[in-house]
Amino acid sequence: MKMKRLVSVLLAGAMTLSLVACGSAAEPATETAPAATEEAAVEEPAAEEAAPAATEEAPAEEVASDEPVTLTMWCIATEGDSNRHAYEEAIAEMEELYPNVTLEWEAIENEAYKTKISAAMASGEDLPDIFFTWSCAFLGDFVEQGRVYCLDDTLAQFSDELPESMLGNTTYDGKHYGVPTTMNIVALFANMDLLAEAGWEKVPEDYDELIQCCDDLVAAGIIPFGCAGGETWCVTEYLEPIIEKSIGADALNDIFLGRETYNNADVAKAVDTFQEMIDKGYFDPAGASLSNDEVKANFMAGRTAFYQNGTWNCADFANDEEFLPKVKVTEFPVIDSSKSKLGQLIGGPSDTLAVTASSENAELAAEYAANLGRLICHYGYLDGCGLPAWIPYGDTSDINPLTQTVADICANADAYVLFGDTAMSAVDKDPYLDAVAKVYGKELDGQGFIDELASSIR
Repeated sequence: MKMKRLVSVLLAGAMTLSLVACGSAAEPATETAPAATEEAAVEEPAAEEAAPAATEEAPAEEVASDEPVTLTMWCIATEGDSNRHAYEEAIAEMEELYPNVTLEWEAIENEAYKTKISAAMASGEDLPDIFFTWSCAFLGDFVEQGRVYCLDDTLAQFSDELPESMLGNTTYDGKHYGVPTTMNIVALFANMDLLAEAGWEKVPEDYDELIQCCDDLVAAGIIPFGCAGGETWCVTEYLEPIIEKSIGADALNDIFLGRETYNNADVAKAVDTFQEMIDKGYFDPAGASLSNDEVKANFMAGRTAFYQNGTWNCADFANDEEFLPKVKVTEFPVIDSSKSKLGQLIGGPSDTLAVTASSENAELAAEYAANLGRLICHYGYLDGCGLPAWIPYGDTSDINPLTQTVADICANADAYVLFGDTAMSAVDKDPYLDAVAKVYGKELDGQGFIDELASSIR
């Protein structure tokens, strides 16, 4: 099946954001900024959709039938995941809304999940009724395989609560296949107590200041960064912003979508910049064998000054009363101002629930997934795990200050490039992640990185 992506302007809560969108594995879309082309239709949200007010409540309807039904779900909300609480609260509420439905759900660690869901989709065997997925090419590959249930009829029932502008990354050939929950970006978190020990009372505002701050931290015996080499996606959380702030959002998006080759000298230079930071002792050498949970714990324990990762971490940081006053959040600074600028971000609406086409209860599973996704969004937003894809409802006045800062960053966003391993097709993401791991392990320099990917990807 050949798919054409519907790219749309992104809505997050009460903000309208421009989105450099991903394309399908079959036929990439062009970016939405500054203008659309024949390959990508851009939908401008209506005025009332662009700035919706939080509603008092958004009740879901109970299932009419009393016949007992069991649905299965796979997701990544493990015990240590920031979204775990949102899933637990949402599922508990679903038990009241759907008293005849028993949900059997399994949470699997991020990287293991990618392998498991991809293998299951390839074989078409033992698939759950509902599954977590990332949007864009990751979900698009499963749609191309015919494994995903179309949600057009289901989502039409939620049009007052779920803006069409949030569905662009899960729309293929004009049809909807995903229920978005929250959106996130990659952000730079700073422990201000450690920065103060090195003589810094503020977060560095430009790249020269960041380098000087890191030098001062090293001189004070403080490790600037921790990065989980044991989970390559965490390395991309550092490398992708460095590349984006060196070559610009449009250029990076074109590369991720296969419109341009990796044979780009500016990409090589950005990779070398990353490795120079490693060579200067800015990264914890122990991080090469650590998990993300361990690196994050080190940051919260005051062993590293910075932590660059997704804004879903705002929830865990805000829930630690002792740590919250110490931490600030910002975006990675611009490296080459002739090509990039502040507000060009890595991330966007990606976390999604979908339904397998082979489910014996696909219609019910679709309705259940829509209501569940709406509730996960609600509780995740209250927890500070991301910005909402659904129109917020109820009292949202106590959103934590870190998430509020992220909202301000996104309100001033210029463009988004979706996470590389999500934007790319399954065929392309594996050699990409392999090359990223080699960069962190110093097996490839910048030239080696672009040479390897230019030959292995398109």
